[in-house]
Amino acid sequence: MPAKVLILAGDAAEDLDAMYPIFRLREAGYDAVVASPTPKLIKLVVHDFEEGWDAYTERPGRHLPVDVTFADVRPEDYAAIVIPGGRAPEWIRLDPDCERITRHFFDEDKPIGLICHGTQVPQAFGLLSGRTTSGYPPLESDIVNSGAIYRAGKDVVDGKIVSCTGWPDLPEWSRAFMAVLEAHLESEASNG
Repeated sequence: MPAKVLILAGDAAEDLDAMYPIFRLREAGYDAVVASPTPKLIKLVVHDFEEGWDAYTERPGRHLPVDVTFADVRPEDYAAIVIPGGRAPEWIRLDPDCERITRHFFDEDKPIGLICHGTQVPQAFGLLSGRTTSGYPPLESDIVNSGAIYRAGKDVVDGKIVSCTGWPDLPEWSRAFMAVLEAHLESEASNG
């Protein structure tokens, strides 16, 4: 049975931040499982940069089926977690089960993938303190104020946490995350 990787998402998750890791994980033979607060189709969004705009723009993206609700997630069944960016992290962290799920991966030292605004989830629970992480650049002061070290980068690795600034970094982030995940699973197999 393939190892399972949990994807925490919700409406307004960035399309590429969600779809790229899901397809990459499935391509490598992992079971990428999408979790959301509710069982409905997630409505993804596409963020892009337009000349003359100070901030990114947002357009409707794909719909993403949900495999399991946060309330039904048993985090011990998963080898790793990925939290895509977009606007979803600012509200999924309000779900009472989001902290339980996220904390498990930090407490058990399992691989954690954070893309763009995905850092907002563990940051809200005080889990980034003392860690080095990337994230969407305007989040730097929030990350630093939570006790973490901010480093802009395409593939920032701190132990088993792999983070990046956003979707343009996904090839580098993906290579780094897959390496951390594979090393973790090899270690688990040799110790098990």
